Amino acid sequence: MNTDSPLPSSLAPPQADTPLPTESGLPLPLGVHAREGGTNFAVVSRHATRVWIELYDEVEAMAPTHRVELLPERHRTGDIWHIWIKGVGPGQLYGYRADGPYAPHEGHRFNPHRLLIDPYALAITHLDDWDFEAALGYDPEASEQNLSRSTTDNAQQAPKCVVTERRTGWEDTQSLQHPWRDTIIYELHVRGFTAHESADVESPGTFRGLTEKIPYLTDLGVTAVELMPVQEFNEHELNRINPHTGEPLRNYWGYNPAAFMAPNGFYAHDDHRGGQVREFKEMVKAFHEAGIEVILDVVFNHTAEGNERGPTISWRGLDNQLYYLLEDDPRVYKDYTGTGNTVKADHPVVRDLILDALRYWVVEMHVDGFRFDLASVLGRDEEGRLLADPPLLDRIANDPVLRDVKMIAEAWDAAGAYQVGAFHNRWSEWNGRFRDDVRRFWRGDAGMLGDFASRLAGSSDLYGNAEKGPDSSVNYVTSHDGFTLNDLVSYERKHNEANGELNRDGTDANYSRNYGVEGPTEDPEIQAVRTRQVKNFLLTLLLSHGVPMLLGGDEFRRTQFGNNNAYCQDNEIGWWLWDRRETHDEMHRFTRELIAARKAYAPLRHAGFYTDEALRWIGPDGQPPAWDDPEARAIGCYLPGQEGLTVLLLFNAGAEAASFELPLLPGGRTWARKADTSRPPPDDIHPLGEDSPLDPSGQKGHYAIASRSSALLVAR
Repeated sequence: MNTDSPLPSSLAPPQADTPLPTESGLPLPLGVHAREGGTNFAVVSRHATRVWIELYDEVEAMAPTHRVELLPERHRTGDIWHIWIKGVGPGQLYGYRADGPYAPHEGHRFNPHRLLIDPYALAITHLDDWDFEAALGYDPEASEQNLSRSTTDNAQQAPKCVVTERRTGWEDTQSLQHPWRDTIIYELHVRGFTAHESADVESPGTFRGLTEKIPYLTDLGVTAVELMPVQEFNEHELNRINPHTGEPLRNYWGYNPAAFMAPNGFYAHDDHRGGQVREFKEMVKAFHEAGIEVILDVVFNHTAEGNERGPTISWRGLDNQLYYLLEDDPRVYKDYTGTGNTVKADHPVVRDLILDALRYWVVEMHVDGFRFDLASVLGRDEEGRLLADPPLLDRIANDPVLRDVKMIAEAWDAAGAYQVGAFHNRWSEWNGRFRDDVRRFWRGDAGMLGDFASRLAGSSDLYGNAEKGPDSSVNYVTSHDGFTLNDLVSYERKHNEANGELNRDGTDANYSRNYGVEGPTEDPEIQAVRTRQVKNFLLTLLLSHGVPMLLGGDEFRRTQFGNNNAYCQDNEIGWWLWDRRETHDEMHRFTRELIAARKAYAPLRHAGFYTDEALRWIGPDGQPPAWDDPEARAIGCYLPGQEGLTVLLLFNAGAEAASFELPLLPGGRTWARKADTSRPPPDDIHPLGEDSPLDPSGQKGHYAIASRSSALLVAR
């Protein structure tokens, strides 16, 4: 072992004089694994000429306790560098350095002054500030080469990897595997869900704090939580301030991973080394005991290293050419993600890394599914072309470990790909068409009747091929990206000034209405129509065919105060303000009862697409709707169930009331009202078994539905 390997003189020498016993180690598995009283380290770099591993005792130490050079003749097998070090165990801090050609014009950016994160790290140390600019000697006017080739040692500012205890059988908990047709997803942000004092939890903003709120989610009735990114990221990477308050803005959402397998230490109440791993596992176990699945929003399409002016933290320093898509001028990164770089998902090493990360989250962390951010990027080849049969997606689809795991694609990217309805058959998809068409219908846009009906019935126009079905459609009206449901009916323009980007960020295609006043108002008429519209969206979402996804907080009208891109707002704009739960108890109750109805009414969870016998569309006159009439805004959906329950959904997005002729019921049965969004509580929705019978004087009658209203009628 060589503890005094020649490195740039600017690097601090190791603190320990006594070398550690080592052996050559094994090339597989990659990452860190305990073996025979020590730890095996293995990392990939094809083009590095020298690799070192450094061991640290302190998070912000300026120098390692030990530095070991991995000698090619002893510690290299193919492209894998490996070593076994005796006595190293859980809690040990470590990082890599790599040297090789610094030749951006050839795609190489090796720099031994950078301490690098292991791509297979399972935990990294949490720093209050990853001061990359200080470590780089950052100068906005400097050339790209000087930034990338900084000779300042960044060890003190860099996060360190943590050797963690790997146990696959940490608890006897299994994947729940709820059928798609029974799944109701609740999207939330781990920190934002409990960060505000009104959350009334002991561990706010953490995995443990989220665990404290499980009884709330169980009572609401959701079957799965979809967690916004928990992969480790640098929340301090932004260099902007809130122009209104002067406060620094943070990367709040976390769509910029620094390590694919490491849960974010900022979300852990447990501050012991590797505590975030234990706390995450405890959270998953608690969710499973409550019957709720855990789905992770994962980012594999890009990394936190940004473009050619970004920080070198891991992949770039280990083998830039191997991990990233580069332009014809290899000094520049291809950017199909809008973040500065794009991973080379078509490369076998990168495919293995992503596949290993997915397996790790499933096998050792016991998560139940994934939502893939900008999933279309993963189907591009080295030239950036969308492949007909992408090898990475095919491997994920056919991996034996992942066969029963829920897979959800955001089936588009920032370079123009839009594959909704055409993504790989293994995946369900965020149905962006559902969001837009439902919004436009309830806004009152002309000519939306047919599109609205298609979305309500499972989007067979998108998913009606031989290998897809309504379970492929993850229906949503709102998500983290855009207005909340409250803001959708309160603002006609985005109000993102607090983001410090002159209100230029965030989409302008909101399809929203404010009904007379921009933002909050005391006007009772405007408040009434907004309340009714929120209920309309909830009823449409939760009773549509497909898989509903509710944006967390919409059930009590969470607001972002008109901000439709709160990615940098780690404050009351982005947090759940739980005092609204009491203020809007009417909406919470309405949502909870709708979820209960979806679970109880079999026709709403029909297997496969509806046949003509299982669904009939009607207009107000009881006849087929006037599909070609651009002014038609009222439609009924008649579902004669096969298990004794018949359902009728009525929708009127027009400015005038409509009267529907009710279908004739056989056997003397009569209709009862389950829900009507125009009625005041508690008559807006009735608990199961307490439906309000309509006038039984005749088997055939009419139901008057107010403007901008929807209703759910049932007959047994």
